[in-house]
Amino acid sequence: MEIIGWIIAIAMFIIAFAGLVYPIIPSALFIVGGFLLYGLIDTFNGMTVLFWSIQVLFVILLFGADTLSNLVGVKKFGGSKAGMWGSTIGLLIGPFVIPVAGILIGPFLGAVIAELVVSRVGVKQAVKTGIGSLVGFFTSVVTKGLVMAVMITVFVLFVR
Repeated sequence: MEIIGWIIAIAMFIIAFAGLVYPIIPSALFIVGGFLLYGLIDTFNGMTVLFWSIQVLFVILLFGADTLSNLVGVKKFGGSKAGMWGSTIGLLIGPFVIPVAGILIGPFLGAVIAELVVSRVGVKQAVKTGIGSLVGFFTSVVTKGLVMAVMITVFVLFVR
C-alpha cells in the first residue's frame, strides 16, 4: 500500500507543479492533497503536529508569495492597483484565450489595458507596468516552486 501512496502523492505533486505555469490549478491544494492521500493510504505515519504546523506555514507563504510578487512587480514599475488587478485577471483568462502563450500575454495585456482604461496613463507607462507584471509573475513562479520543493522535502523527511 505504501507504493500506491507514493504514486498518488507524486502524481498530486506533479499536478501542483503544473499549477506554477497554469494558475487555474491550485498548487497548494494539490500539495496538501498529496500529503492527505498518502496519509490515508499509509496511516499518517510520521505526519506529526510539527509536520502539519510547518506545512500550514508554507501554504500561507505560497498564497502570500503569489499576491506579493504580482503587487511588487507592478508597483516597482510604476503601476497602479488597476494594473495589478488587470494583470491578475489576464493571468487567469490568458491561458484559456491563447493556449500556451496566454500565460505570458494575458498578464501583460491585462496590466496594460487596465492602466490605459482605468488609470488613464500613457502607452509608455502602461507597457512599463505590463513588463512589471511579467517580472512579478516570473518571481512568483520561482518563489512558489522553491517553497513547494521545500514542502515536499519536509514531507519526505517526516514520512521516511
